[in-house]
Amino acid sequence: MNKPKTDLQHIMAYALIAVGLVLLFVALMLPPEGEIHPTALTAFGEILTFAGTVLGMDYHYRNKR
Repeated sequence: MNKPKTDLQHIMAYALIAVGLVLLFVALMLPPEGEIHPTALTAFGEILTFAGTVLGMDYHYRNKR
């Protein structure tokens, strides 16, 4: 098993989640305040989907028997 590669995948996935959260909070602060633009929500959803895919595929292949 290649431990450094899986660590990098996890770091990447968590960093993408953090970037997505920052994107949402920034979208809340831009005018009009309190309204999140649909493009920010779409980008956040795509970031979370990619991060979930990275983590899910890693888990699937690591535990494959």
